[in-house]
Amino acid sequence: MDEEELSEVWRQLLDHEIDILVCTTIIETGVDVPSANTLIIENADRMGLSQLHQLRGRVGRSSRRAYAYLTYTPNKSLQEIAQKRLSAIREFTEFGSGFKIAMRDLEIRGAGNVLGGEQHGHMEAVGYDMYVKLLNEAVSLMKGEEVKAPVDEGCTVDMQVSAHIPEDYIESIDLRLEVYRRIAGIQDQEDALDVTDELIDRFGEPPEAVRGLIEIALLRGRAAWLGINEIKQQNDSLLLYQREVDMAQVERLIKARNGQVMVSAGSKPYLSVKLKGAPPLEVLSRVLKIMGENE
Repeated sequence: MDEEELSEVWRQLLDHEIDILVCTTIIETGVDVPSANTLIIENADRMGLSQLHQLRGRVGRSSRRAYAYLTYTPNKSLQEIAQKRLSAIREFTEFGSGFKIAMRDLEIRGAGNVLGGEQHGHMEAVGYDMYVKLLNEAVSLMKGEEVKAPVDEGCTVDMQVSAHIPEDYIESIDLRLEVYRRIAGIQDQEDALDVTDELIDRFGEPPEAVRGLIEIALLRGRAAWLGINEIKQQNDSLLLYQREVDMAQVERLIKARNGQVMVSAGSKPYLSVKLKGAPPLEVLSRVLKIMGENE
């Protein structure tokens, strides 16, 4: 169709002379028809994630309830990438989800080699957030800056607290694994807030077990920077194992928690902190704050 034919068809649609428009993906951007409330996309598995998001945005542009049907050939075996795209477009439906879709698309397709000329590679194996952390470490090394040990090599935690993702909060196994990965990557308070906000947006208010998981990940990160490689709860005490005992940290801790701290020197030195009936996470948070005051 030439330009004049296209313009005439479009005029008819806007003037309600026709109620159904059959077209290509030409309408994916710059089209605003407030009265349009139903969209049917054929062969949606052959389209990109951002393209599907743009097409879906052509309906629901007024107070009228809208419907978008993404279809593909019955009994067709979908490629893994196509399944992930359709799953993502179904998952992110709220207003303002464009950024989340862009991030998911980046994880699926890969971001290429941002430090070179090649445009290939997939970050899907580690996820966008971990990819960025690894990239920051690589840049720091190139600048000759000190790179601290990653949390995964820093500290393990074994405490008697409820810390998991319930199935009734996130039903999909794949999504639960994705969230576990996101939580495992938490290293500071900003990371923890970002993950919490994302969970609220996607799944609603996190239950106590999920908040406990986030808190442990945050404390685990703090402990790693303080040279603690293992935290274990034993009866009514917390045992903090350090690679090398920092006496300045120990002195601050003993002074602040008089009579509740013991130091065990040996082949595997550790600090023992009495809980005195207090919640383990609360005690651990206070202890790490005291140990890191002058760090």
